Amino acid sequence: MSRIARTRRALTAAGATAAIVLAAAACGPDETDNPPQAAPTTSAAPSPAASASDAGLPGGLPSLDILKKWKFADWDKWAKQHVLPQAAKGFWDLQKLLAAKPKEPSAPPQQPGGDGNDPLPSPVQAQQISHPYTQYPVDGKIFFDVSPTEHAVCSGTVISDPLHPGKSNLVWTAGHCLSAGKTSGGKFYSNMAFVPAFNSSGAVSNGGKATVDKVAPFGIWDAVQGITSPQWEAEGGEYGSAASQYDFSIIQVKPENATGKSLEETVGSSIPVWFNAPRDQLKITAIGYPAAPPFTGMEMEQCAGGKPSRLSFDTSRPPMNVIGCTMTGGSSGGGWFSMKDGKPALVSNTSIGPDPSAWLAGPYLDDVAQGALSYIAKND
Repeated sequence: MSRIARTRRALTAAGATAAIVLAAAACGPDETDNPPQAAPTTSAAPSPAASASDAGLPGGLPSLDILKKWKFADWDKWAKQHVLPQAAKGFWDLQKLLAAKPKEPSAPPQQPGGDGNDPLPSPVQAQQISHPYTQYPVDGKIFFDVSPTEHAVCSGTVISDPLHPGKSNLVWTAGHCLSAGKTSGGKFYSNMAFVPAFNSSGAVSNGGKATVDKVAPFGIWDAVQGITSPQWEAEGGEYGSAASQYDFSIIQVKPENATGKSLEETVGSSIPVWFNAPRDQLKITAIGYPAAPPFTGMEMEQCAGGKPSRLSFDTSRPPMNVIGCTMTGGSSGGGWFSMKDGKPALVSNTSIGPDPSAWLAGPYLDDVAQGALSYIAKND
């Protein structure tokens, strides 16, 4: 979910120890301030492809090598255990959209596992993108409910559908924007919706008053199904951990008011996902809607983070990409872009970051992420 569950940690990087605060850099406007409690057992069941000797994750999930080889039937058996509660048509009125803001619960010191991390990058100041967002129609805000009275927010990106070219209804975001992972027993959040190019006109900037159509120029798109990584569902929680290295999700959406056009046709484009992207070829720009101070959540921001460094909690998994960026909570799930063959491609999403904000980390998208996209595209 869009949360900024922040955790103080000591991170060894290139021989130097940096005291940082890691956070699920999304946002839950109305998240609990209660301290973390023992997490319930995840509802995830073993994959049909797994055996006792393959077991490598909590919840009876198989090893990373097995997960990378999951077929459609494996993903389907696992995914059917996770149902996305649907939003009622018209659920998201302007008042609810504007009320969905992050807050920052405190967290105890923890020590990340693993080593071999790169030095943390220098801060890069987020830059506000000018209105209207005609060059960024694929970026937007994701809204959902943590509880009947808790409206939360993340960022997301319209991605290309490999099986429905030109007609995608898929949105990429962070895993913690779809589910609290093991702390929720594998349950997805409710009333999820995507608003592309939120506040493109600037109508609600600086406290301005507007109507829903002014802040949602391409309409409101309700989520009908979602998929995240088995690692996130089995291990994910309030604070940065090895699960953050697989903190991604994909949702399929439909318009509240049917026009016969897909999301991609409506906004005019989509972004392909670049899996297993060579790190040395990446120059990353992150985009999102940070909402924790000093930001308001009303503006789309970007950070030109450049070449990413690496952060790892578990060295058996691909290290996260890390860039300098001062975006705060609300930016979680926002797309990270790099050029491939002269065109932008999505290579990660915002997952965790420190407090005060100075950098962001996002998952490296490997074969597990590609399997998740392949599954939800076939299930569309």
